[in-house]
Amino acid sequence: MSMNTLKKKEITGKNISEARQKAAEAFGVDEDEIQIEVLENASSGFLGMGAKPCKIAAWLASDAEDVEIEDVKEVKTKSSKPTGNEKEEAVAFLEKVIPLMGVEAKITASCEEDALKVNLEGEKMGILIGRRGETLDALQYLTSIIVNKDKHDYVRVTLDTENYRQKRQDVLEKLANKIADKVIKNGRNMTLEPMNPFERRIIHAALQNHEYVTTSSVGEEPERRVVVSLKK
Repeated sequence: MSMNTLKKKEITGKNISEARQKAAEAFGVDEDEIQIEVLENASSGFLGMGAKPCKIAAWLASDAEDVEIEDVKEVKTKSSKPTGNEKEEAVAFLEKVIPLMGVEAKITASCEEDALKVNLEGEKMGILIGRRGETLDALQYLTSIIVNKDKHDYVRVTLDTENYRQKRQDVLEKLANKIADKVIKNGRNMTLEPMNPFERRIIHAALQNHEYVTTSSVGEEPERRVVVSLKK
C-alpha cells in the first residue's frame, strides 16, 4: 500500500493534543491507534488577530503497517524522542500536583527512544494508582498535556509506580486468552467490562495475531468496551 492510498483525514484543533483527540474520535478509535503529521502549527497571531488553529493529517496506524519501504520516510511516527526540557516540565508539574493529593513521592524521569518515562516511588502509592489505575491514567494524561503544550512533535508520556503497568498488563493478557478460549468454545461473542484506553490496547495487542478470534471496541468513554468475536 503506498502512502497516497492511506485513508487520511485533516483535523484542526487549538493544539496538537486537541487535534489528535479529535482525529481519534473521527476514526472511532483510541488515540494510540492513529498516526499524525503536523501540517500547520497553531499560532496566536498578533494582538489576537490572525490566530490559526493547529492542523494535522491523521490516519490509522494499522493502515500504515502495510506502507511500502520507499514510502516509510514519508510517514511520521506517533511520537518523537523526548528531550531534557520535556523531562523538566513533567517533573515540575508532578512536584506541584502530587503533594496536593496528600502524598509524598520521589519522582524520576528518563528520556527513552519511544517515550518520556516517569516513575513514582513512596508510601501510599495506592492513592496515586486509584481504582484500576484510573488516577494514574489521569495524572499521565495531564502530564502529557503539559509536556506537549505548543510543541510541534508529539511526545508520548508513560507514568508508572510499583511496576503497576506491567502487573496490570500480565493480568489482562491472561484475561484476553481466557476470554478467547470461551468465545471459541461457546461460539458466541463476549463483551468485556468497561476499560480505559491503556487496558483496551493490551487486550487488542494480546489477541491481534490470534488464529480464531478478533477484537473491536464499542461504546463511548468511559463505558467503552472490548468485544472478542470469532473470525469470519
